[in-house]
Parts: sequence; structure tokens; C-alpha cells
Amino acid sequence: MVTTPDHAGSTVLSITANDSVVQARQLVRTLAHECQLSLVEQTKLVTAASELARNTLVYGGGGTVTAALVTEHGRRGIRLVFADQGPGIPDVDLALTDGWTSGSGMGLGLSGSRRLVDDFVLETAVGAGTTVTVTKWSR
Repeated sequence: MVTTPDHAGSTVLSITANDSVVQARQLVRTLAHECQLSLVEQTKLVTAASELARNTLVYGGGGTVTAALVTEHGRRGIRLVFADQGPGIPDVDLALTDGWTSGSGMGLGLSGSRRLVDDFVLETAVGAGTTVTVTKWSR
């Protein structure tokens, strides 16, 4: 596991193997607890993070997750940025459709993750990789 704090208080974790997915879940669970998310909200965020980390590894060929506690408009939350330099997603609408998969999964990774978080932004370009930014706000 390679984790490095950046200057803004974020932690960057390399996602390069199956163990990295487990480490990403552990990092997110720790931050969710620190942010005082409810157990249900912690579980939702950790589940989304697990799916997105797995996608980063399997479909993006590896990458990073940057995790940070954030405060905006008087509310506190956790922002996760999953980034890879993989092949990108040719049809975002299709990729966000429940049940569609480009691999052997159940096709709920991206669409399921989007439902589990409060803010979801997907940026992708064919041949240039994918970045998914999610935020879960404390209630």
C-alpha cells in the first residue's frame, strides 16, 4: 500500500492489486467514522468506494483514490476521487445503466455507487482514463 498525505490534508492511495481495494475500504471506513457518519451512511460509502476501487483496478488497469474530509456550506463530508489512465468509457449513459457490464460483473458498480452517495461526478475520455468523484455528506 502506498499512501501519501498531500498538502490539503488528503490521503492518496495507489490501487494496484486486490489488496489495494481492501485498503481503500479501510481508509474510507476510518474517515467515515472520523466524520461521524451514521453506521448506515458509513456502510453506503464504503460499499461505493469498494465498487469504484474495483473498477479502477479491473477496468482502468489501476490508479489512485484520493480521500479527504471536506467542509462546504456548513456541512461536513468525505470526498473520494478515483482516477485511472485506462481506456476510458465510450458510452457513459450505457455504463450507468443498471445491469449493463463490460465484464463479468453484475453491472451495478457505477450505477449502484451513484445511488449510495450524495454527489457523483464521472469524467472520462476514450483512451485517456476515467475520474469518478463522489461525496457523502454527514446528516
